[in-house]
Amino acid sequence: MNRVDVVALVVFALLFALVTGLGFVASRWRKADLDQLHEWGLGGRRFGTLVTWFLLGGDLYTAYTFVAVPALVFGAGAFGFFALPYTVLVYPLVFAILPRLWVVAHRHNYITASDFVAGRYGSPVLALAIAVTGIVATMPYIALQLVGIQVVIGGLGFPTQGLVGDVPLIIAFVILAAFTYTSGLRAPASIAVVKDLLVYITVLALIIVLPMKMGGFASLFAAIPKAKLLLPPATPGNFGFMSAYATVAFGSALALMLYPHATTAVLAAKGPNTLRRNWVFLPAYSFVLGLIALLGYFALVGHIDKMPDLAPYFKHYGPQFAMPGLLLHYFPSWFVGVGFAAVAIGALVPAGIMSIAAANLFTRNIYKAFFNPNCTVQQETSMAKLVSLLVKFGALLVIFFLPVKFAIQLQLLGGILILQTLPAIVSGIYTRWFDPKALLLGWATGLVFGVWAASLTGFQKAIYVLHLAGTVIPGYIGLYALVVNFAVAIVATLVIRALGMAGSEDATIAADYVG
Repeated sequence: MNRVDVVALVVFALLFALVTGLGFVASRWRKADLDQLHEWGLGGRRFGTLVTWFLLGGDLYTAYTFVAVPALVFGAGAFGFFALPYTVLVYPLVFAILPRLWVVAHRHNYITASDFVAGRYGSPVLALAIAVTGIVATMPYIALQLVGIQVVIGGLGFPTQGLVGDVPLIIAFVILAAFTYTSGLRAPASIAVVKDLLVYITVLALIIVLPMKMGGFASLFAAIPKAKLLLPPATPGNFGFMSAYATVAFGSALALMLYPHATTAVLAAKGPNTLRRNWVFLPAYSFVLGLIALLGYFALVGHIDKMPDLAPYFKHYGPQFAMPGLLLHYFPSWFVGVGFAAVAIGALVPAGIMSIAAANLFTRNIYKAFFNPNCTVQQETSMAKLVSLLVKFGALLVIFFLPVKFAIQLQLLGGILILQTLPAIVSGIYTRWFDPKALLLGWATGLVFGVWAASLTGFQKAIYVLHLAGTVIPGYIGLYALVVNFAVAIVATLVIRALGMAGSEDATIAADYVG
């Protein structure tokens, strides 16, 4: 397990050096004053259709997706394919919603979704709640990108235990921190192009070569155990896996567009039509994701976890080594370097965007809103750059001091948390009917329910078993919490209006949402 593959390492290092150079050179791309937060944190809102396509794809399809989706299919079978319908569902949703957010954000110079909430509802406290939720939900997500890097570093033959094992990860962290600090959002935007090309090359090679070496697609699918190939059917009075699968897919689609890094990539686009064109073409990534999911079945049929040369890796990393294991066993060393570089670079892009998004939230909606309202533009940007470093450092500490399985559980909880920001953000894009105090109460209630329901499983699962009128309906905790959130917000708004206590402050007008 500790024998370093020199050829793979050289290829990996060369590709990593290439993107590092791109990250630093990006500061000169469409040169502007990077002491302005909208230039550093949003790329000046000037990314066109092609750059936005790569940025959003690199943002939403992360290194952990590349590693985790095959791992889930390898371990859980057909349930792991929920990632496909949810990435299909998300695009019609964002097509209708996010261009309107871009228009109003552009007209009022909003940098974050919390900026919009503060302006729409005249409530800094509600905006603070949305900002804190976004930051907390993002932190473990960044940590899991580093898990992707950690897996491929181990696959290259480096030890992953102790200080020596931490050195390669620290080096990658320092590089990421340096070019993000220097170039802002321009860095991950430029690297995203290389990342996607490497991902496409790697996935297509795996999908073409592996069936040829394993007897063809027909024999591959014939060898998959039926229990892994199909979801268990529903039974009378119990929807079972059917409702769990559907609600996880739908809830994940709703959550994906609410993460701060998704909002940051959206607000960096040149205009609403740029976004609409992207939502039409982005399902191409869903096709690639389907191919990536199939790798879990390839690993299952090939029994790669039982192979002597790979068993130690599986003992250490578990199913997360399914895709790297396929590369190591079936491909020459030079291509292993290419594939592992695709995973590692696929971690740098989203980790960079996520840290910038979290920094924007802290700077605009905590530091400026509550601690230094009169800060200069330069002070604001300097704070964002500093916080982006601290966020990455915090993610690194998660990896060092918290077992990976707990980081994964935190990310699961992050999805439940981020869904509770939907009523304030999405409803606000279309209506000012909700009262901010009611939205805050709904948010708090949804969070409490979500955390409580997750705690019943020991934070091991995302499913809550609902018993309703004699029927058992297992479903995604985040979606059930969102229903509770909306119900409380609606009732509270009606009560507040009846008591004559409704707030009506709104910095936007109807015309701000059209364009």
